[in-house]
Amino acid sequence: MRLLTYALVAALIGTCSPQPPLIEQVLELGELRVVTRNSPTTYFVGPDGPAGPEYDLVRGFADTLGVDLVIEAVDSVSEIMPYLLSGKAHMAAAGLSVTDSRREYLDFGYPYESVDMHLIYKLGTGKPQTMEDVAGRPIEVVADSSHSEMIQALSRIYPGLEWSQNADDEVADLLAKVARGEIDFTIADSTEFNIQRHFYPDLRVALDLEINDPLAWAYRKEDGSSLLERADNYLINADRAGIVAQVHDRYYGHIKEFDYVGTRAFLRHFESRLPRYRNMFTTAATQQGVDWKLLAAIGYQESHWRSNAVSPTGVKGIMMLTMATADYLHIEDRMDPESSIFGGARFYARQTTRLPDSISYPDRTWFALAAYNVGFNHIKDARQIVAWQGGDPDKWIDVSKALPLLAKREWYSRVPYGYARGWEPVFYVNNIRSYYNIILWITENEEALEESLDDEVEPENIEIASST
Repeated sequence: MRLLTYALVAALIGTCSPQPPLIEQVLELGELRVVTRNSPTTYFVGPDGPAGPEYDLVRGFADTLGVDLVIEAVDSVSEIMPYLLSGKAHMAAAGLSVTDSRREYLDFGYPYESVDMHLIYKLGTGKPQTMEDVAGRPIEVVADSSHSEMIQALSRIYPGLEWSQNADDEVADLLAKVARGEIDFTIADSTEFNIQRHFYPDLRVALDLEINDPLAWAYRKEDGSSLLERADNYLINADRAGIVAQVHDRYYGHIKEFDYVGTRAFLRHFESRLPRYRNMFTTAATQQGVDWKLLAAIGYQESHWRSNAVSPTGVKGIMMLTMATADYLHIEDRMDPESSIFGGARFYARQTTRLPDSISYPDRTWFALAAYNVGFNHIKDARQIVAWQGGDPDKWIDVSKALPLLAKREWYSRVPYGYARGWEPVFYVNNIRSYYNIILWITENEEALEESLDDEVEPENIEIASST
């Protein structure tokens, strides 16, 4: 019977026509099906819709093919390979390292990105100088990952290593464990570590385990190379055109973008840049019932009062409006100072009206500023987390602690609008409060300053009060 079964299967296979190349199947279907994972370094749903480094790149590839992009997102790296091998997806774009064990089952394309692989420890627990110093101290890594392959290879060289694999947690979760002192070490890629260290400031790099570890899109071996070759052509051209670098800067370059520049620089800009826009801020603020000094502080945080400012994510102008926001406000030219300032005033005022009446001032102002930055729906998610934790969702002090949790999988997976770089609106609000306090002090003392100048007091003898 077994021989008969084999014979029947062989006969059926012999009568089947061969499958066309995968690229032709994708074009015929009109869809590119991609498996990825929910992660700040790959794919997430942001305030303006799907986002993430992998999403941006694969979105561009689907557009060049003229097909729809269908994203299938899983929660852990261990789910990627089984999903792809099952044939449910045409390819995987999930920040996968190119490893020998994965090459047994998958083909990898052009390495569009590279990361450094770090051994991470907590400051104050003793930094190891070599892997010999790590022996006997617990290391926990993500199961079925390049990190687990690395620790297995190291354990053959250093038999005293004490390590385990975790199939339930992702890198962010293990970094939290290190920060809490539950484990001594974990392994993290440089991109993931740079994001998570915002809210785990005691984490440090103990050792560099690998430098420039390549990342690439993956494909089933049995599907041939037709789709892989088209994807490689796209990525190579995107790399040469600077698109890959732009995507990297969009998601990982935020630390150096529009940071707080200090009181001294702010005072210079107050004198040199604000005067040409001050009447616009006051008029727009009056129309919307907003304090013009707060509106000006938003403009400084967004662009340092530069009408030609453009961020890596494509927001523009003094108030740094997104294209979606500009369309909502019926603004044609985001670089026009008056349009930007009046539009920003309307958009900020809109955030205040969307908030529940139970939120009172000044907390209402901080909530509206955070919504201006990260999106109103993520503020709703953070308020939900506060409620779960037993805090007061109407108080900024509680919500400001919950917002960074939206970057942690254990929390963003439980709320409707998912992942957000939640530490950013907290910094954003704090900076604007500082700028507002400086503007308030200057404007309240303008008359005194003018009188002092009339009395020929030297500028360096005028003390500017510090602001907190």
